[in-house]
Amino acid sequence: MKHRIVVLGAGYAGAMAAGRLARRLHRDDTDITVINADADFVERVRMHQLATGQDLKHRPLRDVYAGTGVTLRQARVTAVDADRRTVTLVDDHGTDEAAYDTLIYALGSVTADHGVPGVAEHAYDIGGRPSTLRLRDRLARLAAGGTVLVVGGGLTGLEAVTEIAEARPDLDVALATRGGLGDWLNGKAQQHLRGVCDRLGITVHEHTDIARVEAAGAVTRDGREIPAQVTVWTTGFAAHPIAAATTLAVAETGQIIVDASMRSVSHPEVYAVGDAAIAEGPGGKPLRMSCASGVPMAWQAADAIAARLTGRAKFPKAPLRYFNQCISLGRRDGIIQYVTADDRAKPSLLTGKLAARYKEFVCTGAAWSLSHPILYPVRRHRVVPTRSEIRTTAS
Repeated sequence: MKHRIVVLGAGYAGAMAAGRLARRLHRDDTDITVINADADFVERVRMHQLATGQDLKHRPLRDVYAGTGVTLRQARVTAVDADRRTVTLVDDHGTDEAAYDTLIYALGSVTADHGVPGVAEHAYDIGGRPSTLRLRDRLARLAAGGTVLVVGGGLTGLEAVTEIAEARPDLDVALATRGGLGDWLNGKAQQHLRGVCDRLGITVHEHTDIARVEAAGAVTRDGREIPAQVTVWTTGFAAHPIAAATTLAVAETGQIIVDASMRSVSHPEVYAVGDAAIAEGPGGKPLRMSCASGVPMAWQAADAIAARLTGRAKFPKAPLRYFNQCISLGRRDGIIQYVTADDRAKPSLLTGKLAARYKEFVCTGAAWSLSHPILYPVRRHRVVPTRSEIRTTAS
């Protein structure tokens, strides 16, 4: 029987892992199935562009996996039984189950509301395509002079607020951040960021903690009101809740705890990659939720699975470290902050149009790499049955 590999989720990490495995394992020995709610690959790093009315390139997953032998199943995952090795899913035909021998859990993350009242009822987010399209429609209906507040001063918030302000200079756009503006960047990068916000007319509320969101804006912890017809919530991400409802070992964050090969510490037939997993990076720090973490995690998991199934004792080690943080500030500006392996800002950086082109190259390259998960010719190896599989077949 073929070894059944099921990949849950086809974001950057899941899509990469499936494609890389398909090129390392002989298709006569494996059955690789990707289960994803959307028929297309969604470039999550471009959701701020989609929100402002830009049309993104259509990327059907069937085209991504054409000729690889990977089976794509469009369905929504509702549960995982890690002890029975089954996945419950719902599609247009109803509820079904999919069994696996090896599972790659890559369901990613959702926007975190941090328990702030009113976020679910009144705020918009750009954590996924459906929610981003809702924001896109709302912004399109907002008349000149309308007010927009972006809550959250991390990478997602900075890209969202600058993109909105640039695309809609007729709006009154503001940013609320709990810390200082870009305070994790080096001094020159912070100075450039402030200049961009000034140029785009963005009002910045620094050291501002939002206590609740209302229909007409947000209320800070100290009782101040920030008016906004549209509030965009970008205060970080939380792990998809399905893993926490299983018997898999998870951290307090709900992320699956994995070893250096991205293998679950509690269920050896399960691997987790991307935002769904908590993995140790340089200096013992957990890798942050990001495309920059998810892609090398996918390389690591796929190569480790291929090595295990083909009987090789060792597997290649992916570079689980950081090199830079790429921030687009509209379509014509940006910051490339070079960082240490454990993600701390270095003195060196790029800014302006060159940085914007650099960021565009990175985004385009990430999407292109899904169809080219291995950049050099490799031989597909045959799967070596384990002793238990041999005994089961013999009986």
